[in-house]
Amino acid sequence: MATEIRVRPVETADAEAIAEIYGHYVLLLRMKAIAEKGLPWLVAERDGRVLGYAYAGPYRPRAAYRFTLENSVYIHHEAAGQGIGRLLMEQLLVRCTEWGARQMVAVIGGGDENAASARLHEKLGFVRVGVLQGVGWKFDRALDSLLMQRAL
Repeated sequence: MATEIRVRPVETADAEAIAEIYGHYVLLLRMKAIAEKGLPWLVAERDGRVLGYAYAGPYRPRAAYRFTLENSVYIHHEAAGQGIGRLLMEQLLVRCTEWGARQMVAVIGGGDENAASARLHEKLGFVRVGVLQGVGWKFDRALDSLLMQRAL
């Protein structure tokens, strides 16, 4: 006989299971959409363990923006500060240029509070082009998004 299903408030211990569910439905669809456009999605690994990933997606869906891509880069918290983000981004920039992109945009959530990402992008030639103020909401407060751009 099947055990009764119980509904309860989420707990921190549920994060891994939620990430698995989310990844199957949301992340998998995102990966397929990037692959269908022939855009790069890269992972950095050491000893078979994925330490981070970076990908480029369309900046906007309209045809006028087809040569502009937006990058995303994520590093496992235990691997932060080891230069992995830079390695991923350097390869991403090369592959996006080969793909035919002319501009790369970074929309950095948390604005200046995400200083590590802003520094990484600056080291790779991105320049700050603006701040979208209060466009995010997290931890019971408004967050800015820092806009950075680089020609390819």
